[in-house]
Amino acid sequence: MWGRAEDTPPQPAADVRAAPRRRGHGLRRVVPVVAVTAALIAAWYLGAAALNWGVVSDARLRAGGPADPWTVLAGTMSHDRPLLPAPHQITAEVWRATVEVAPTSRRSLLYHAGVTLSAALVGLGLGTLGGVLLAVAIAQSRALERILVPWLVASQAIPVLALAPIVIVALGTLGLEGLLPKAIIAAYLCFFPVAISMTKGLGSADPLARDLLRTYSATAAQVFWKLRLPASLPFLFAGLKVAAAASVVGAIVAELPTGAQAGLGARLLAGSYFGQTVQIWAALVAAAVLSASLVGVLAATERLVGRRMGARA
Repeated sequence: MWGRAEDTPPQPAADVRAAPRRRGHGLRRVVPVVAVTAALIAAWYLGAAALNWGVVSDARLRAGGPADPWTVLAGTMSHDRPLLPAPHQITAEVWRATVEVAPTSRRSLLYHAGVTLSAALVGLGLGTLGGVLLAVAIAQSRALERILVPWLVASQAIPVLALAPIVIVALGTLGLEGLLPKAIIAAYLCFFPVAISMTKGLGSADPLARDLLRTYSATAAQVFWKLRLPASLPFLFAGLKVAAAASVVGAIVAELPTGAQAGLGARLLAGSYFGQTVQIWAALVAAAVLSASLVGVLAATERLVGRRMGARA
């Protein structure tokens, strides 16, 4: 037996033992992502070669040039108007439209992304405000929940592509143009996930904790602010992440029926009019990066709020 403290065998430091484990855990997380990404890129190149083969082959035959397989294969990777652009073509177009032109130029993806982002953020704010207020009202009344929740679900059955032109035209007759109509379409898509998640979150408070507060003679407002609202925050942030991605979609869809001159939707329209598929895909990549950035900001905010509230990392 080890009877004295000095007789106890030395133990390795916790951080020394945990370091290899952390490195192994990080490697296990990175390798699948890299493998899936590489597989997707390889499949994309194969798809680009297959879809563009006929276009390139016919073009070379009409031009009287060589149409051997290797020449045609090389042409599928560099065609000006491919059916499916190769990843390196999209990357080059994104680089050209973000780095090689001024951010304030109408040829810049940053300029168009900023226009779409402004409408998406306003729509996200409006949708979040409306969703939270409705969720609070529903949480206070079971009858209101039975009345409104079916209508909330039914509202999402209306395709936004059909709704956007109606809203844009109706608001245009009232003299409302520019940012606000696009923000309203974005708010329509943001409203539902925020309202549903917040309603679920406000009802997730521990019943025992609620009973404890009542034994202390806590008012309904105190129960809401001290218990129900903090318990709903994880649900709210989950809904906000969905709403953030939807807000970008709503802003882009709202730009399509108006024939907008700026925004990622306008970039998509211009590419479709002139058959510039590489430009279309570059705008789609910009939209994806914009949505991912908004979700990333919300995820960081969620972690910060969680730490301030004492949540474990």
